[in-house]
Amino acid sequence: MNKKKIAIIVSLILVASIAIYGYINIFSNNTKFDKNELYVYIPTGSTYEDVLKIVEPNVKNINKFKFVAEKRSYNDNVFPGRFLFKKGMSSFQMITALRHNEPLNLAFNNQESLEKLVSRLSSQMEVDSTTLINILRDTIFMKKNGFNNETILGMFIPNTYEVKWNISAEKFREKMAKEYTVFWNNDRLAKAKALGMNSQEVITLASIVHKETVKIDERPRVAGVYLNRLKLEIPLQADPTVIFAVKKESGDFDQVIKRVRGEMLHSSSPYNTYVHAGLPPGPIAMPDISAIDAVLNAEKHDYIFFCASVERFGYHDFAKTYEEHQVYAKKYAEWVTKLGIEK
Repeated sequence: MNKKKIAIIVSLILVASIAIYGYINIFSNNTKFDKNELYVYIPTGSTYEDVLKIVEPNVKNINKFKFVAEKRSYNDNVFPGRFLFKKGMSSFQMITALRHNEPLNLAFNNQESLEKLVSRLSSQMEVDSTTLINILRDTIFMKKNGFNNETILGMFIPNTYEVKWNISAEKFREKMAKEYTVFWNNDRLAKAKALGMNSQEVITLASIVHKETVKIDERPRVAGVYLNRLKLEIPLQADPTVIFAVKKESGDFDQVIKRVRGEMLHSSSPYNTYVHAGLPPGPIAMPDISAIDAVLNAEKHDYIFFCASVERFGYHDFAKTYEEHQVYAKKYAEWVTKLGIEK
């Protein structure tokens, strides 16, 4: 065999070796986590070196990863966000994944204050709670959208929303304002108008209905009681508003209050509907959609009182007269005293 043929063979072997080496670097499995899926979070402003530190615990060979990253120019084009790695991915596939910011399903409900809501939101997104609450309480934004410090919680309609993990506070705020507008369609606005209320007043009343009963099928009847009271200009006398007033004044929204009595009822807080007639200044919690629609589609009846039932747990006994109501109230008071519930 002459030298020329030998040189050609050696060259082919070298090319094949390089190709095999490249294939191993690029397309072979390079993950080392046990889960089938793993989300990797790259904060806004991260550098290529930051990314390497974040992904290194989850790759078998960081040098193989770097080889592919630099060949594909990822080192010059780092993207922040939430990225999905799957078990068995190659370096090539991981770099591809790091260019696709996966949205998350953001969920929230049952929050009693904007502070608690923001804490929940920031635990699911990149934005910190301080930045988010300041953006939401921006006076120009609130005025533009018809909210104030007392009503801004009502802008958030409990649901699941698709957002990017690294969405900015400003863009998130605008998205929620838009979702609020979409929710309050012509049908809901017409029903609110028929009640002589605007959307925020409906949400405030819905928050009381929400707190009064967990039974969705009972909410339209409870809403009907409060609408009757508003029409008759009778104070709502809603225990949940008193509980909210106590929590708001103390700043402790984690305390548990099971029984409303004594000095609580005489609080001068504008949220105390035993002292102040009409609706409180804003929602006492984040009502779910069933509570909002219960107000908009309230049952028409003559009840103006209701009391927790001792026979149908979770439900209430309704009354048209104070005398009838007192019978139910006495029965309930005796029951909770027997259980030893003082507060």
